[in-house]
Amino acid sequence: MPRTLNEMVLADLIAARAEQRPDLDVVTFEGGETGLDEVRTYAELWANANRLAAGLIERGMNYGDRFAILLRNHPEFIELMVAASLTGLVFVPIDPRTRGAKLAYTLNNSGCRGVVCADYNLAQVDEILGQVPSIDWIWALEPQVTPGAMAVGDVAGAVSLSEILVRPETSVDMRLRDPNDPLQIIYTSGTTGDPKGVVFGNARFGGATMLTAMLGIGADERPYTGLSLTHGNAQLMTLASALRVGQRAVFSRKFTKSRLWDITRKYGCTFFNLLGGMSTAIYSEPVKPDDADNPVKFVLSAGMPAAIWESFEQRFGLKVLEAYGAIEGGMAFKPIGAGPIGSFGRPPANLDMRVVDEAGAECPPGVLGELVSRPITGAASQVTYFNNQAASEQKTAGGWLRSGDICHRDAEGWLYFDYRNGGGIRRNGDFINPGFVEAALAEIPSVTDVYVYGVPSASGAPGEKEVVAAIVVDRTRFDAAAVFAACQATLEANFVPSFLQVLDEIPKTASEKPQDRFLIEALQRPTAEVYRCRNGRAERVAPEAFTPANDGRAASEKQRAKAPA
Repeated sequence: MPRTLNEMVLADLIAARAEQRPDLDVVTFEGGETGLDEVRTYAELWANANRLAAGLIERGMNYGDRFAILLRNHPEFIELMVAASLTGLVFVPIDPRTRGAKLAYTLNNSGCRGVVCADYNLAQVDEILGQVPSIDWIWALEPQVTPGAMAVGDVAGAVSLSEILVRPETSVDMRLRDPNDPLQIIYTSGTTGDPKGVVFGNARFGGATMLTAMLGIGADERPYTGLSLTHGNAQLMTLASALRVGQRAVFSRKFTKSRLWDITRKYGCTFFNLLGGMSTAIYSEPVKPDDADNPVKFVLSAGMPAAIWESFEQRFGLKVLEAYGAIEGGMAFKPIGAGPIGSFGRPPANLDMRVVDEAGAECPPGVLGELVSRPITGAASQVTYFNNQAASEQKTAGGWLRSGDICHRDAEGWLYFDYRNGGGIRRNGDFINPGFVEAALAEIPSVTDVYVYGVPSASGAPGEKEVVAAIVVDRTRFDAAAVFAACQATLEANFVPSFLQVLDEIPKTASEKPQDRFLIEALQRPTAEVYRCRNGRAERVAPEAFTPANDGRAASEKQRAKAPA
């Protein structure tokens, strides 16, 4: 008698759809400038997942063993996810740019026995192999021969992934014993300490498909994302629902703001996801007369800056569907046309979400506090951090899931994000909203990307910060003094950046979140290009102004003394 399929489990979902709709082109990985798209039907996903599952079993992978996926967005990424679900294994998605100590830490902490990477980052794996004794096999994808890439044959134990995928079609029996057994471990960015691995069960992935139904996103939509499949947003908000209802999702290898609208036009995509600084980066692109000529009806946004919200909608001819969620849980959303601009919404009916002070008491409207949540039926389920019981217990202490985000609500209950706990920019006693500064900079033609953050104030006043604008610029048009002048003309004096930090690229996570710690490190490099404004003129700032030893104070005073009047 055939086994009953449980569509909350990823492998069973794909098995069911391979029977019901075998020829639907459910995922397309657009080929970028090469034009070589990779398309997968349900039947192809299922067949390749079985081949990979057989290969994993041949390598002696036992139930619950872990392996890492260190890839950009490729169809093989999804097939490996399905193979893990089928075999009762656990995959660990890692940003493919990760290298060195952080890569070794993640592999060691998770106890991975194998790594699936690509020719473009095989060298990153090879350089840390001696630091990770648990690794006993490597599969390397060769999407195309990447110029300068390390050859698979040059790494001991490495095998080309194509050798596994060209094998005859096979069928692997389901090994998963319980839908709640782990499917993957997603690591946090580690902005406040060592990264922590959040454990997700098989059923959690299947349950995430309900989110788009809650948001009113139907099967007739065609989603697009350039967000990495190593991050929960691309997996849960795009891939999960697309696989369940057949939305024919389109993926790019990685986020591309310059080709975004061309991609949506080519494939008829009706919505895409935005996170953090992506909105500002897209808005910073030069205005084109056909910006609104696209098939996109709405964007599913998390963190659309209020300062550009309405202009973004008007310029690109779409609407913003704002939502809030953390990888560990918690959910709120603002439906299109409802609620005030700038709010990320209100929780669904089955969730109790509050803003509380340090004592756990609910804050009145307009007062900042930490955002916490729990089901209306009782205490929040404990979050499981891999091999970190203390952090697991702390996250849901008192029965509430603690977000670590500082927020406030208005009198009608609409919620607003202010800053991450431990972040925020306070200058001369005022809280600086980075979104307004970023919006002003994004309007300047020479600025092509921007992120605003804070560093300790030169005054040394506790909690006070200087405003730093990290910018990527068009060198043919960039003039630091003109950028400062534009900010002074459009912003309150307290909001004008103290410093302009010019970079070739703003360092970001797999979810396109800018990384303050790497930006601060970059400030201290001898090659740092940083400007401040004095008497209407822009002057270079010496990197020692930002050394940790003086928190920017002594060197800043030295710099002022050197500067011409």
